[in-house]
Amino acid sequence: MIFEQDHRRKGPRARRVYAIYEILYTLVDFVAALLFIIGSIFFFFENLVFAGTWFFLIGSICFAAKPTIRLTCELRLMAMGDVEEVAERLEK
Repeated sequence: MIFEQDHRRKGPRARRVYAIYEILYTLVDFVAALLFIIGSIFFFFENLVFAGTWFFLIGSICFAAKPTIRLTCELRLMAMGDVEEVAERLEK
């Protein structure tokens, strides 16, 4: 089933795809957190509040991108698998 497989136990191609998406997911997480930290610091200074608001907005977009990355990874891994196996999982 989607999101329940251990893709690390599949073939080398699936492991590579999984690893790439995991790295991307983690990088987006770090960027979002960094933007929120910078935005928070900027809010201590009146002349930087506007820029801080933009940092919060961009950080929020990064956080919103994370589920998209996860779903894209899962769909790509499913597409690499056997169609019959996917159909059987969907029937359960």
